[in-house]
Amino acid sequence: MRVDKFLNVVNITKRRAVSEDMCKSGVVSINGVVAKASKDVKIGDKITIKFITNEISYQVLAIPTTKSIPKSAQSEYVKQL
Repeated sequence: MRVDKFLNVVNITKRRAVSEDMCKSGVVSINGVVAKASKDVKIGDKITIKFITNEISYQVLAIPTTKSIPKSAQSEYVKQL
């Protein structure tokens, strides 16, 4: 699954366009490498999002098969580090 779509489906960003813009700006990295929006996410990857004042990292636990998941099920797919 593409990283921009993954961030949207697991409720890290509200819209896919937002996560796509974040990738274009260079604030999203996978395993320490700045990622394009089309980069595929795999189980075990570490996604880091850099904000102005801080940085948040997530560990990918599973890849969703549906178009959206409930916010309560987010912990099944990502773990915040």
